[in-house]
Amino acid sequence: MAPSHLNHLLAALPAEEREHLVADMELVPLQLRQSLYEPGTEIRHVHFPTTAIVSLLYEMEDGSLAEIAVVGNEGIVGISLFMGGETTPSRAVVQTAGGAYRMNGRRLKSEFHRAGPMQRLLLRHTQALLTEMA
Repeated sequence: MAPSHLNHLLAALPAEEREHLVADMELVPLQLRQSLYEPGTEIRHVHFPTTAIVSLLYEMEDGSLAEIAVVGNEGIVGISLFMGGETTPSRAVVQTAGGAYRMNGRRLKSEFHRAGPMQRLLLRHTQALLTEMA
């Protein structure tokens, strides 16, 4: 993984495990205002931002949007997928264009249920994200 394409969550994995996982990912460009998922839609992929920044937004009853969290190169977008949900009530929108590693959701779930280093990192990131939201 080149330094310019660094995601800190992936970088925290043991090298052998990281290389094994990255082999199943695709480095993709994320465009400004691109939607990665919408409320109620099935999440098929998760994204590990490298140079992009993604806002997690919640739509209020009056139609206005509230930013509930921001994910950059420290984390992952799509936590509901490995936390037991296939959908989410929030929206993920790219706020700063850049890159991200994209991983198939089924592959991530499989890795999460293996209960290895990736699971521990994902749970720690989820706790940090929940703290940010609070």
